[in-house]
Amino acid sequence: MLEPSARVIPFNKASFVGNEQAYMAEAIANRHISGDGPFTKKTQALLEGVMGARQVLLTTSCTHALEMSALLLDLEPGDEVIVPAFTFVSTVNAFALRRAVAVFVDVRADTLNIDERLIEAAITPKTKAIVVVHYAGVACEMDAIVDIAQRHGLDLIEDNAHGLFATYQGKQLGTFGALATQSFHETKNFTCGEGGALVVNEPRFMERAEILREKGTNRARFFRGAVDKYTWVDLGSSYVPSDLLAAFLLAQLEHRDSIQHTRKQIWTRYHEGLRDWAQAHGVQLPYIPADREQSYHMFYMLLPTLNERARFLAELQRNGVNAVFHYTPLHRSEAAARLGARGDCPVTESVSDRLVRLPFYNSLAFEDQTTVIEAVRSFAPAVRV
Repeated sequence: MLEPSARVIPFNKASFVGNEQAYMAEAIANRHISGDGPFTKKTQALLEGVMGARQVLLTTSCTHALEMSALLLDLEPGDEVIVPAFTFVSTVNAFALRRAVAVFVDVRADTLNIDERLIEAAITPKTKAIVVVHYAGVACEMDAIVDIAQRHGLDLIEDNAHGLFATYQGKQLGTFGALATQSFHETKNFTCGEGGALVVNEPRFMERAEILREKGTNRARFFRGAVDKYTWVDLGSSYVPSDLLAAFLLAQLEHRDSIQHTRKQIWTRYHEGLRDWAQAHGVQLPYIPADREQSYHMFYMLLPTLNERARFLAELQRNGVNAVFHYTPLHRSEAAARLGARGDCPVTESVSDRLVRLPFYNSLAFEDQTTVIEAVRSFAPAVRV
């Protein structure tokens, strides 16, 4: 057993690459710090080019990008949207705000992604869309899911908050669905503190997406000279982030290769340092299928039981390591019951009880990661599954 530590290694820490302040100062000097300034346009163009997406629109959060997706689908009360039960509340809330009914589908026990084998049974005449979440930046089974969506005439939405620059069979995540969303929250690989993006891959949504993002006006067309004045033409809200945030984000994205290389090294060291310990104690480590490249967004473990997880987290905290658990099952939440959502998801319930995420951020020092690995290896679960 390790000696108690007086210093705590945080779960997350904002990391910087060096040009953030300079770009923000340039934005101020440009005297354009509101939305859709030069840095917004540069950042959107960079993402479109790297991802191979038709259109990328920066938003104030991934939550707002999801809300835009729900608006674009023209959902009506009683329409159904298929979603995984193991996800962040925003994935579901965006569609519930349009009075759609969430139909929860369980996740796979290996990747923790929506179980594609259960989707088709959840489809009814009221189903309008399938929403997938690429958990931990590891792709869902996209061939099967795309096929299901196409055969049933359903729109596919990717919540890609974890998966920027990850791939499935060589194709970028966020480019399979008609729409996809990205997150640039402080906990993500690339951040501007709070921010997101809507990725539009289906041409029929492109013009309207601009309108919804600009408070329901045709302001974007006005600035392109397509109309002589702009006015209110649709629903919408203020989803446009400040150009200051875009400047910060651009600085991060320009260093995407080095950031991803660093995160890959951190992930790999965790995996190699804990693989034998995990096997000996019945602990499940992340599974990455051979046909996909992950985003190296997080490193998680599944302890044998809920009680073992509680003991494990307490022991790590005693040794100066701030590890955390993750999502609670949305299908069992108060809101789900009140809003008429449905779904039976035993794998989600089991995973939620047992999952632990280790500290993971771009500037995690080698010696700090060594401390984390040693703290993990000093713990011996009392039971196995």
